[in-house]
Amino acid sequence: MRRGLVFNIQKYSVQDGPGIRTTVFLKGCPLRCVWCHNPEGIASEREIVVLETRCIACAECRRACRFTDEQPGEGPLPALHASCDLCGRCVEACPTQARQIIGKEMTVDQVLRVVLEDRLFYEESGGGVTFSGGEPLLQADFLRQALAACKGHGLKTAVDTCGLAAWEQLASVVPLADLFLFDVKFVSDAKHRQYTGVSNQLILSNLRRLARVHSSIWIRVPLIPGLNDDPPELEAIAGLAGSIPSVRQVNLLPFHRTGMAKARRLGRDPVLADLSPPTQDGFSAALAPFQQRGLLVKIGG
Repeated sequence: MRRGLVFNIQKYSVQDGPGIRTTVFLKGCPLRCVWCHNPEGIASEREIVVLETRCIACAECRRACRFTDEQPGEGPLPALHASCDLCGRCVEACPTQARQIIGKEMTVDQVLRVVLEDRLFYEESGGGVTFSGGEPLLQADFLRQALAACKGHGLKTAVDTCGLAAWEQLASVVPLADLFLFDVKFVSDAKHRQYTGVSNQLILSNLRRLARVHSSIWIRVPLIPGLNDDPPELEAIAGLAGSIPSVRQVNLLPFHRTGMAKARRLGRDPVLADLSPPTQDGFSAALAPFQQRGLLVKIGG
């Protein structure tokens, strides 16, 4: 059975579709969004993180590392260094579990066992399982097998996607997903390239094609102050959502600073280190163009 690289399984989630859900986060993403809330999901391989609040600077990790001579200095090893081969010795040596490896290979059966533990909550709340990331379609074969296994147990399924994938990969999971959570960052291709590193032409094309073959789509818009919360961009996104009959609701996801701390734990410098979350006035202004088109729009979710 195919294995997938999972970086988190979040139980009792109320933000990734209707009802109470379990969200399975698959590692790897083709975008490089400067505000990324889950930077630990970007790379397609395992990584080490250092939880600074747990680190006591005992340097046991440095003493355990086979490549310590290539890392000058004293105190704890950085999370990211060129010699690291993820052997895990520094993780095992850490007395406070400040060092952890993000990314675990799991079979479909292993994921399913975790998901089924909360089946009662799904049945009572109308929830189910959501596959997110990263971008789950980067592990398309594993995603298909996992969705099929969940459907085989009568679970409601959702796929949270950025939409940047070959149409054939997206189409292959259409029969297995009850709901698609489809991210729309920008309608402007120039802004999308500037802030995510890639064009949005394939993404928007996939959204329109998906809408012709699937009847339940939620559009999710990360609300990033100064990037995509200006009236022209929000009007364009609202216009796009309003033109697609399969869009059942729109979720505006406010920027938060959690991703900044996560990036530092991975040894990266966050790009938007000084950015603050949207204000209440910002929320009201962002909701307006969607409400004017009669769309069901919510903050969060």
